[in-house]
Amino acid sequence: MRLRWVFALLLLIPLADALLLVVVADAVGAPVTVALVVLTGLIGMLLVRAEGRHTINSLQRRLATGEVPTKELMDGGLLIAAGAFLLTPGLVTDAIGFLLGVPLTRAPIRAVLERLVVRPYLDRKSGGFVTGGVYTAGFPNDDEDVYDVDGGSYRVDDE
Repeated sequence: MRLRWVFALLLLIPLADALLLVVVADAVGAPVTVALVVLTGLIGMLLVRAEGRHTINSLQRRLATGEVPTKELMDGGLLIAAGAFLLTPGLVTDAIGFLLGVPLTRAPIRAVLERLVVRPYLDRKSGGFVTGGVYTAGFPNDDEDVYDVDGGSYRVDDE
């Protein structure tokens, strides 16, 4: 079901970009619209470049002190996505790129992604140890084949 939403977004973002470019070009003219798209792309790439340097320096500091740089790694991934959105011509993609590139808006996006994507993934891989939802009684997979072996038996043969 989530894959359906990803495909819908992949189709709707370029459509919204094209419609907004037509509306803006109609209002201010085509040369100004092209200049606006190029200018937002250039300013955005300068922002992503500066934020990338800051994130790399912060990552190196955390690694030097022996801490796990989870926030910095998430920021790095979001900055890569911001750079991709800013390189794509259009005003909607530039707005998304700026949202991912500015630290003030990147922090809540990072928190939401961590809660909705990273923690559930790590919980699936670790059996619940990330959020503390570990099994306290019985086996985690009760639906698998369970063999009840009496005390005198040492071997169970599957047939």
